[in-house]
Parts: sequence; C-alpha cells; structure tokens
Amino acid sequence: MKTLAYPLLLVATAAALAGCGSEPAPAAPSSEPPVPAAAAAAGSTAPGVPCGDVTGTGGAKTAVVAHGKVDCPAATKLLKDYFAKLTPAEANDADGPGPVVVDEWTCGSGPNDPVTACSTEDGRQVEGTRT
Repeated sequence: MKTLAYPLLLVATAAALAGCGSEPAPAAPSSEPPVPAAAAAAGSTAPGVPCGDVTGTGGAKTAVVAHGKVDCPAATKLLKDYFAKLTPAEANDADGPGPVVVDEWTCGSGPNDPVTACSTEDGRQVEGTRT
C-alpha cells in the first residue's frame, strides 16, 4: 500500500498545481492612451438629432441637426445667430461663408456647399443643410 501512496500523492499534487496556473494572464498594456468616456461617447454618437428648420441666408430653409451633447434649442439658436451675423459679403464670398465665430462656436461652409457646419473645441457639432 505504501507503494501506491507516493504515486497518488504525486498525481494529486500535480493536479493541484495545474489548477493554480489556469488564471488568465494579465492583458498587455496598450500603446494607445486611454479614451475618456465622454470622448468615446461623442465619437460613437448616432448620425445626429434633427431639430427642425431655421431661415438661412437669403431666406433659404435650413434643416438643423445636433451632434453630441447639444440640445435642439441651443442648436437652433446657434444657426439663427450665425445667419444673422453673416454679412452679405461673407454670405456671397467665393470661398464660402466663414469661418465665423459665434460665442464658443466656429461656423462656416465651403463654396456652394449646402451644409453649414459649426463646432466647438470640446467636440460638439451642429449642422445646417439647405433644403
């Protein structure tokens, strides 16, 4: 019986030690910096929230869309303020209107571009598209 005790003891010890090594290895550190939750959420926002229409340059109807942490009343007011601030020369500029600063926002568009884009340093965006 003594001769069976040693092999059984060895098998039991080996099984116990094998269980200790079954924990997953820690993940290797990433070479990219961590992304703040707010930035990740902003980067993964849906195409945008439609906020209705405003009257743009020359009386054109412009559809307002808010992206990120911008509510519709703020987005609508921003585009109304932008269009009110544009001079006729800016509105008819061959390079397109803008950039025009409205409070913390910068707005503008390219030549003959139906989309006006406004953004802030912290990643909020508002778009106005002539319809």
